[in-house]
Amino acid sequence: MDFSDVLRKRQMVRSYTEEPVSDDALNRILWAVRRAPSAGFSQGHRLVVVTDAKLRRQAADISEGRYLEFGFPPWISTAPVHIYVGIRERSYHERYGQAEEVRPGYTEIPWPVPFWWFDAGAMFMLLQLAAINERLATGYFSSVYTDELDALAQVAGMPDDVALAGVITVGHPDNDFPIPVPDHAVPRRPNDELIEWRR
Repeated sequence: MDFSDVLRKRQMVRSYTEEPVSDDALNRILWAVRRAPSAGFSQGHRLVVVTDAKLRRQAADISEGRYLEFGFPPWISTAPVHIYVGIRERSYHERYGQAEEVRPGYTEIPWPVPFWWFDAGAMFMLLQLAAINERLATGYFSSVYTDELDALAQVAGMPDDVALAGVITVGHPDNDFPIPVPDHAVPRRPNDELIEWRR
């Protein structure tokens, strides 16, 4: 698939068929972790891949209700693959803590931007584009509530030192289900409102 086609198909899909995702396709998607950027090559990414139906149901019990209220079908429970995107902040401190060995007198940077979260977003986008390249669809769910994130992390059995950014759903899109448009939906802003040039 051409890259321009991949970009055109980039969207959040919240409706899947029952067709499973092949192991070969899933392994090609997960290979994207090898190309993911990380500050100082800290490699703090941690993924948990869930295909077990019971665990997917547990995640849906935690997070799916609000989407059903907007008119979406039960998509978290029906997506055949969940990829939990986690980040281990300590990997960044360990990596940058070693810098004095290379440059005497160097101290760890103050991290005005927590790059572990930045890198988690970059990882998400790579996985999403890799899935689209396999002619699969992806969605994403997370939460602003700590207790919900903690509950999801527990479903996946994530280690205590790994923070959960969110969960990517992967599957074959159900194109027969119309995408509901919420009342609060807004149109895409034109590029000239989002991009400034300094020539």
